[in-house]
Amino acid sequence: MAEFTLPKNSRVIEGKKWPKPEGASNTKAFKIYRWSPDSGENPRVDTYYLDLDDCGPMVLDALIKIKNDVDPTLTFRRSCREGVCGSCAMNIDGTNTLACTKYIADAKGDVRVYPLPHQSVIKDLVPDQTHFFAQYRQIEPWLKTDSQPPERERLQSPEDRAKMDGMWECVLCACCSTSCPSYWWNEDRYLGPAILLQAYRWLADSRDEATGDRLDQLEDPFRLYRCHTIMNCTRTCPKSLNPARAIAEIKKMMVERRV
Repeated sequence: MAEFTLPKNSRVIEGKKWPKPEGASNTKAFKIYRWSPDSGENPRVDTYYLDLDDCGPMVLDALIKIKNDVDPTLTFRRSCREGVCGSCAMNIDGTNTLACTKYIADAKGDVRVYPLPHQSVIKDLVPDQTHFFAQYRQIEPWLKTDSQPPERERLQSPEDRAKMDGMWECVLCACCSTSCPSYWWNEDRYLGPAILLQAYRWLADSRDEATGDRLDQLEDPFRLYRCHTIMNCTRTCPKSLNPARAIAEIKKMMVERRV
């Protein structure tokens, strides 16, 4: 029987337990993944206690509170705090989501916060998304046309504009791709649900004139067809989008152009 073991320095160990705030009656424990490439130590999980009566309602509020008042070495990404930039994507209570839109009250028991899975960790809760955005560049996410440009804007009917609903709202947080087992196994060649959702956004755009070229770029056993409809992507999307449907629509376009 095969036996698999992790490298010695990759085992997650129990970290420091910070004291509870004095006089607080409404506290919550936050167990947060910590790792620094400079320390040479194993990753660990530190435990912090916060007074919920002195903290905002979201997990991001708690992280900011910890960094400002408890442990300034805690590292994470954040920007808009409104669910529109995707910066604070992380794994909270076992689900990939945005810390700024995740209510602390939704967590049962201790709040467990880890970086997005399947991406190298730069430090603490900050994943390396270099490969993810390199894949995004591959699909050439801009309007491509060959016809003479109009004097003003390129017009689009309300009906054609509506076809892009459920795609333009994607904030490229990578929650869906990093929850996809097919992406874990084939990230070097499979584009993943987030990038394919973005690819379909341009395929569905009536103003774009490069449909054939875009489909040619996706016609590959791995880039598109590694999707096995596991549906983790749709279940975890913090914007309630449906990447699996977009992938199915691309496959449908592939078939229709051969008929």
